[in-house]
Amino acid sequence: MLTLRRASDRGHANHGWLDSHHTFSFADYHDPRHMGFRGLRVINEDRVQPGRGFGTHGHRDMEIISYVLDGALQHRDSMGNGSVIRPGDVQRMTAGTGVTHSEHNASDREVVHFLQIWLLPERRGLPPGYEQKTFPRREQDGGLRLLAAPHGGGGDGCVTLHCDARLYVGELAHGATAELALAPGRHAWVQVVRGKINVQGQELAAGDGAALSEEPTLRLEGGPAQAGAWSEALVFELP
Repeated sequence: MLTLRRASDRGHANHGWLDSHHTFSFADYHDPRHMGFRGLRVINEDRVQPGRGFGTHGHRDMEIISYVLDGALQHRDSMGNGSVIRPGDVQRMTAGTGVTHSEHNASDREVVHFLQIWLLPERRGLPPGYEQKTFPRREQDGGLRLLAAPHGGGGDGCVTLHCDARLYVGELAHGATAELALAPGRHAWVQVVRGKINVQGQELAAGDGAALSEEPTLRLEGGPAQAGAWSEALVFELP
């Protein structure tokens, strides 16, 4: 069963310095029909103006992933980490017993466009933690690349998640395909972040999401893209 979540139906907040679209309920946007999907709690698509950002604030008991599409995001936290996240990087922060951090656009000229993703952890009270890895872009010839998995499982140099979830990226040229087998009782969420992708034969555009349940296989196919471009989607495999 496929359930679509169109980009135009998401929550939206424009604060001038921040333009944010919420796939699930977040902050002042509350919709009891869209509180998350399985252990996936937040997907915010954020665009932050040059030189602006989120001041220091706190989190607890959440696995937080930052995924930059364009530009550069400056990160600092109470664990002593400071980094710049760029396209191709995946950052995971385990909030656990409590952590504070700030995020700012690292450029004074360009907008930074990124996804903020929250997943429920395997248990409360985990020690705070941080990890960031770079995944060089591959040829868009189909297939899915594992970015994050429970405790770094998967043997692909992926980021560690403290929850029963796996995060993949599909970078697909027009007509290229990817499949993911889903064991009984497993589910998938697809978030299209660039171009157009057919999911189980349904066309999704950037910003669209889809939940998949009670299906043995997830099937993706790259849709039309501008010359030299490709389509890109994040896939979450969840219990």
